[in-house]
Amino acid sequence: MSNENIQNSLKVIVNPNTGRTLHEEGRIVEIKADQNELLFKYKRDGITPEQKRAIETIVINIATPTYSADKVTVLTVSENSADVFAGKTFTKPEEKAAPAQIKTGHGPAGQNKKRVQNAKKVIAVSSNKGGVGKSTVSVNLAFALKQQGKKVGLLDADIYGPSMPMLLNQRAAKPGATPEKKILPIDAYGIPFISFGLFISEKDPVIWRGPMLGGVLNQFLFDVAWPELDYLIIDLPPGTGDMQLSMIQATDIDGVVVVSTPQDVAVLDSKKGLNMFSQVKVPVLGMVENMSYFVPDDAPTKKYYIFGEGGVKKAAQELNVNLLAEIPLEIALREGSDNGKPYMNEKKHEGRPVWDAYMNLAKNIEACFSAPAEEGAPKGFFKRLFS
Repeated sequence: MSNENIQNSLKVIVNPNTGRTLHEEGRIVEIKADQNELLFKYKRDGITPEQKRAIETIVINIATPTYSADKVTVLTVSENSADVFAGKTFTKPEEKAAPAQIKTGHGPAGQNKKRVQNAKKVIAVSSNKGGVGKSTVSVNLAFALKQQGKKVGLLDADIYGPSMPMLLNQRAAKPGATPEKKILPIDAYGIPFISFGLFISEKDPVIWRGPMLGGVLNQFLFDVAWPELDYLIIDLPPGTGDMQLSMIQATDIDGVVVVSTPQDVAVLDSKKGLNMFSQVKVPVLGMVENMSYFVPDDAPTKKYYIFGEGGVKKAAQELNVNLLAEIPLEIALREGSDNGKPYMNEKKHEGRPVWDAYMNLAKNIEACFSAPAEEGAPKGFFKRLFS
């Protein structure tokens, strides 16, 4: 189908609420079709998320096979939509950045793995079970690496439960865009981060389907203006679903850290996650036992094993992977998360059990990329890795 025929077909897409075409109602903002990409932008006011998805499917069906699905972008604008935001300033104070927009088209599938630009090492933090504190570990690991002089970025890939805006005290922040339409990450205490939570209201449920979310994650990886980084930490969604697999298979990831609590059910689920990374040939740096024990403020040498003892250590031994850290619980850790003040960004905690555990975790991850490799293992990894 020619570009002209595609554009004419797009103009007769019907608003399901009125039976009139989007063109008749003056809703079409832009149609851009060239040999490389198709962009369809329309006014969404009054159109439900389900109707929006149906319109997107129609656009993709019209565009194929002239365009592959990952070359089709559908954007919506409206007064109350989360698709468009007021820009933040960059370069000169009197200039405003273009609003950052996220695509809801299909993400790439079956392509060769790509490196994230400007990131020397990309580390994914995973858990096969929700509620084990994976996001808290991701954030405080980033700040522990920063305390050791590293340049670190954070990517919140947990689409259905994006918590980093709260953990980093940036709930009201809205990303801008560069003139090249790259998304500008938000700065939080010296660490750039991006999160789906910056693009939606906290009260809005995420009811997008997998292909649309895949397009968003692809943008967060490859369309964000990341500065030069020693490490990019990716907070993966819990589980081993299609989104996780698609991201891992499309991205050149240097290693995965698997987080679990000591409980048997959490450890069992973590083993399943480790097997997933084995099958997709991603190196496992090791396991982290979070909430390993509780340390009271008035007795920092005491340990209360609330969730059991040694479960992750035993699993790491069975699976022949590294136990990178056993991170305890402190009241200050919980308070810092609730108040958007990361524990590892507060020097007043230096020397406390949680502080020492995170600093050791950061050092052990550094060692993963500097220790001599075993025969047949990727360079920089110690002990046995899945292959």
